[in-house]
Amino acid sequence: MRFLMRGLVGLALFAIMIGFAGFGAYKFYGALTVEETARQRPARERSYTVNVAELAPQTVNPVTTAYGQVESWRTLQLRASSEGRLVDVASKFRDGAAVHKGELLLRIDPANAEFQYLDAEAALADAEAQKAEAEEAIVVAEQELEAARRQLDLRRQALERQSQLKDKGYSTAVQVETEELAVASLEQALNNRLQSVITARKRIERMDLTVQRAQLALEDAERVLDETTLTAPFYGYLAEVDATLGRRVSPSETLALLIDPSALEVRFSLSTSEFSRLLDNSGKLVKAPVAVTLQLGGRSVEVPGHIDRAAAVVSEGEAGRTLFATLEIEAGTVLRPGDFVKVDVEEPELTGVAAVPAAAVTEDGRLLIVGEGDRVDEVQARVMRRMGNEVLLADVPFGTDYVRERLPQLGKGLKVNPRRSGGSPQDTTNAPQTAKAPDDPGIPSGDLIALEPERRAALIEQLNSSNMPENRKARLIALLNEPMVPKDLIDRLEQRQGRKG
Repeated sequence: MRFLMRGLVGLALFAIMIGFAGFGAYKFYGALTVEETARQRPARERSYTVNVAELAPQTVNPVTTAYGQVESWRTLQLRASSEGRLVDVASKFRDGAAVHKGELLLRIDPANAEFQYLDAEAALADAEAQKAEAEEAIVVAEQELEAARRQLDLRRQALERQSQLKDKGYSTAVQVETEELAVASLEQALNNRLQSVITARKRIERMDLTVQRAQLALEDAERVLDETTLTAPFYGYLAEVDATLGRRVSPSETLALLIDPSALEVRFSLSTSEFSRLLDNSGKLVKAPVAVTLQLGGRSVEVPGHIDRAAAVVSEGEAGRTLFATLEIEAGTVLRPGDFVKVDVEEPELTGVAAVPAAAVTEDGRLLIVGEGDRVDEVQARVMRRMGNEVLLADVPFGTDYVRERLPQLGKGLKVNPRRSGGSPQDTTNAPQTAKAPDDPGIPSGDLIALEPERRAALIEQLNSSNMPENRKARLIALLNEPMVPKDLIDRLEQRQGRKG
């Protein structure tokens, strides 16, 4: 009897097990064959908060940046005028020394120059003495000429009387002929005296030339003597000095260079397109203002100037044009020939352009604007200039808002929450919120702010030193390297740092 009861209980339990197994198979089969009809919750459209600004027409003077080298257009070679030994060298005659106009620099032994000067002085005195002698000689020659003329007149009168006496019979033909011979002899003597006067006058003219040559020789000797003393012709700095006391120099040997610090200019090159912007309507180069900057470690020196001219030729293998800019140098400037400087050239003004950040526009000029319904649209603009972190655009829809940072997740037709600089988003109802643990710095959405370089570096260092999983750490570091970082992420990271501290 007991065996029968146990068999019935086992049979009942086996039947119950078979029933549950069949019910499970039925449910499994229904799950595979019956379409799920449960209603799903509708997804909300995601939007991003972006910084925007208005496209406003402006009048801008574009600035072209180039690099060049400072040169001096007034450099004098100080040369030795004659051969000799240096007997005096100024203590300032050294590289880099500043000398004033008329200041003594060095002196060559003047012995030979002094001898030449004395010899020329004596030659001039001799020439003047000979000239005085010639002037006195012509006086005597003219007196003798006048005496010969009086004697000739008297002889002609005597010849006339003899002729009259002969006609009356009181004189003979021999006496008349004698008087005629005497007159002829005096006429010959008169011609000789006249020739002597002419010779004396020509001698005076020759002596005038001799005196002039002697004076020129004396002036040349005096110049050579003066040039044995070398003085500074203008204020400047000495360079390439090669002179020591007692050294023997040869004529025309270069002893130093004297550079005028007030006659500096900068030589720089521009591309062909940049050069074309500096031409007026007639094709002439405009005298555009420039600002030359010399970087001295942590300090910079800026000097104004203006473009003066373009190079006469284009060197072989050179592209563009080489320009020269005259600098407005003040006394005591630190600029020196050979300095490598930055040159900012102010171009003629452009009107009706928009200045936008470089992060807002692509290389080919595509710009994101906020259209109707706060949706992103893309327009094609014409890039006029690129100046550092700014781009000048033309052919843009003025009066509309544009996105200041072209983020990778933004695209045409996407809904955004525009926010102007210093303001709050216009609409944050659609901004998604991500629920995270209080001590888990995830990837929240919300306000975007710009980070200072020091603060950004500190947060990245904090993440690198944390025990966070590598994939999450990489995502957070990528977010921190973006131009605009979510404010919630920064707050949570700094709160965690405070708790650890």
